[in-house]
Amino acid sequence: MSDFAGAGQLVRLALRRDRLLMPMWVAVFAFMATVSAAATAGMYPSLESRVQVAETANRSPSLVALYGKIYAPESLGAVAMWKMAGTGALMVALLGLIVAVRHTRAEEENGRLELIGAAAVGRFAALTAALLVAVLMNGALGLLTAAGLVAAGLPAAGSLAFGLSWAGVGVVFAGVGLVAAQLTRSARLATGIGAAVLGAFYLLRAVGDVQGGSGLAALSWLSPIGWGQRVQAFAGERWWVLLLLLGLTGALTGVAYLLVARRDLGSGLVPDRAGPAVAARSLRSPLALAWRLQRGALLGWSLGLLVLGAVFGSVASNVEGFVDDPDFREVIVRLGGERTLTDAFLTVELGVMGVVASAYGVQAAMRLRAEEAALRAEPLLATAVTRVRWAVGHVVVAVAGTTVVMAVAGLGSGAAHAAQVGDAAQVGRVFGAALAHLPAAWVLVGIVVLAFGLVPRFGAAGWAFLVAFFLLGELGPLLELDQRLLDLSPFAHTPRVPAAEVEVAPLLWLTAIAAALVGAGLVAFRHRDVG
Repeated sequence: MSDFAGAGQLVRLALRRDRLLMPMWVAVFAFMATVSAAATAGMYPSLESRVQVAETANRSPSLVALYGKIYAPESLGAVAMWKMAGTGALMVALLGLIVAVRHTRAEEENGRLELIGAAAVGRFAALTAALLVAVLMNGALGLLTAAGLVAAGLPAAGSLAFGLSWAGVGVVFAGVGLVAAQLTRSARLATGIGAAVLGAFYLLRAVGDVQGGSGLAALSWLSPIGWGQRVQAFAGERWWVLLLLLGLTGALTGVAYLLVARRDLGSGLVPDRAGPAVAARSLRSPLALAWRLQRGALLGWSLGLLVLGAVFGSVASNVEGFVDDPDFREVIVRLGGERTLTDAFLTVELGVMGVVASAYGVQAAMRLRAEEAALRAEPLLATAVTRVRWAVGHVVVAVAGTTVVMAVAGLGSGAAHAAQVGDAAQVGRVFGAALAHLPAAWVLVGIVVLAFGLVPRFGAAGWAFLVAFFLLGELGPLLELDQRLLDLSPFAHTPRVPAAEVEVAPLLWLTAIAAALVGAGLVAFRHRDVG
């Protein structure tokens, strides 16, 4: 039997399992790029406005570190896809990483790959299937994105180059995921390793771009995210850079094949550390166990939000001089609030960090289903631990962790902004504004808990709601959607602080809704079968 036997069947199985999730993510990314292109064309209709915003952005180290450079200030496409080439590529890379780990290490961890391996399936079949699925997904994403940009009025060559750069970055980090999946027995840890590599590459790109003409500028050429931007879509396309992405994908895939041949099914190349025979007293409760399982993820998210908040805070102090275009100012103020442009910008960016903190809350709450599906909940529930007590431990970690993540983001943003303007009072002001985004994030946690209690296999619906609410908030005002539709998002009811006065009533209503959702989910969990 060939080592690749059964790979085709596993590809079909993976596509069937992800028949809803994968098309949704591909469509969301392509839609975001298309709408961004269309909206920018209206914001910067003249050559002068595009050159002004590009030159100002390229002079700001914080913006260059966050998004990268605009290589052709006179090009509408280069200006329109500036943010998408930076943060958009980061999200595409994360998606490729998650898909690769999901169809390799996660399948081993939950035991499905062992059952499949008992049939006529070769040793390399699962790895090959995961690679092919990642290539198909990213290829579809690249082509659909290119088609959307052409439909938005951008040049075809640049649109294709941009779509392929996204696809190339996605498959590279799918290769990173395939390698990480061979190192550890845990899918969660494999994803964490891949995310750390992603963060390191993003940092290399940021440092290289900020350093400009110095010797450190070469650092951006050590990052596949930097390669994606150096394709220079809409700015004199460099098609040969795509070969670098393809070559690195091939190298990573080759390493993954070598590693999978040198380990046993279900094991990782890095051995697990043996734990103590008897648990410490601090670990003898469901809440303590939930904290022990999730403390690493909380630390990672907190550090990430701290850095992101510091970058946003430093940018805010310079936003007044970002562009003199009154249309641009009108859009920022409309999104952010009624006071100064700086406050409006802070409001918008705190809203973005609120969505990111909500993503942590969704992930932490989904640990309930992960523990149940892995059959680790049943041994605990067979003891004197009740269902509600076990579930409440993870809910408390999700709610408290979301609070910590958002508080750290607010402190980072407030401290950076205060340092820029020389006013220590800004720390508390921005910190308080950040905390106003917590009730909306708690609603997302409540939705996940409710789905876990009612229909546990739909626990991933939390991600769908998060994406839907994010798109309503980001694109709704630009598309002038009906206010009743916008009000479906909990983020729409968060007070626009610091650009407006705090309204307590919406915060209390959101908190009450979150509590009701959590309560209903816990009651439903008590009355359904476990597993």
